[in-house]
Amino acid sequence: MFARDAVLLSIDLQQWLDHPARGRRNNRSAERNAARLLAAWRASELPVVHVRHDALEPGSLCRAGQPGHAFKPEGQPLEGELVIGKHRHSAFIATALEQRLRSMGCSTLVVVGADSSNSLDSTVRMSADLGFRTYLAADATFTFEKQDWSGRLRTAEEVHDMSLANLSDEYCTIVTASWILAQLTDVACFEQRAAVA
Repeated sequence: MFARDAVLLSIDLQQWLDHPARGRRNNRSAERNAARLLAAWRASELPVVHVRHDALEPGSLCRAGQPGHAFKPEGQPLEGELVIGKHRHSAFIATALEQRLRSMGCSTLVVVGADSSNSLDSTVRMSADLGFRTYLAADATFTFEKQDWSGRLRTAEEVHDMSLANLSDEYCTIVTASWILAQLTDVACFEQRAAVA
């Protein structure tokens, strides 16, 4: 069950991830599942934090001013929601993210976004090392096909599954969007019972 100290952290849900140069991806339902969680989080009046990659390289697809820099519609922040810009892989490096989470009283992070073998992976690892209880919604994230070190092309599904396996238990608890939604329902029911008592 999630308490009021739980923050939904949405990572890099930006248009540049749709560029053909990124290659084949997995989990076409990821954005829809992330949007479901964002809607439920907002309805529960729990805090949402968005991370946006602000590339510094001149030719980058996600440099400010480029079309790819914009958020995807499913991950669009609402007015008043915190947006953290980052230049590195981890959202905690050279940003105010940790400080802002501490000031919010956050001890639990629920993570969605992209991609599971890059910025999301790096952020989740640091989240655990910084002492946050971290949950990752496996079906609200995705990644891309990639060559392994021996030169074999691995499918996006294989890269995704191995990324989750590397994070599971040691760095975070891997769950589904439906499981998270059920926990939010439990919180709402508990608070309603407490208000009546």
